[in-house]
Amino acid sequence: MAERLYECMFLLDSGRFAQDPQGTEKTVEEILERCEAEIVVKSPWQEGKLAYEIDGHRKGLHFLTYFKMDGSQVDSFNRICKLNDAVIRQIIIEHEEKLFELLTQQFSNRDESETPSEEQAPAKEEEVEVVAAVTEDGEDS
Repeated sequence: MAERLYECMFLLDSGRFAQDPQGTEKTVEEILERCEAEIVVKSPWQEGKLAYEIDGHRKGLHFLTYFKMDGSQVDSFNRICKLNDAVIRQIIIEHEEKLFELLTQQFSNRDESETPSEEQAPAKEEEVEVVAAVTEDGEDS
């Protein structure tokens, strides 16, 4: 069967991720490797309180991945996730190539924008100092 393009949002045990972030990420990578998937982009997305309790969990970490995988591996992927203690739930979505490229590009740009370059860092520090000076004087400008 042909290789297909997927997005998967894992809901992971946030307590386990807090204790061992690299180990939990490695677990996700191992699940995908067992299904012969090629990871394009992966990153923790959001941690927080769940709307309702799932299998005794009240909090979880959303972990977003984009990968390429043979379509015949989806059932195996879901089975492996259900057997893994770190994965509370997962949803996998197949994308067309054009949309997949746009999503992974946007995701990569988000990661780059969170890491300030050396030129941007001093400017942000100066802005903070100016705001602090205005606040200390108690005047609005």
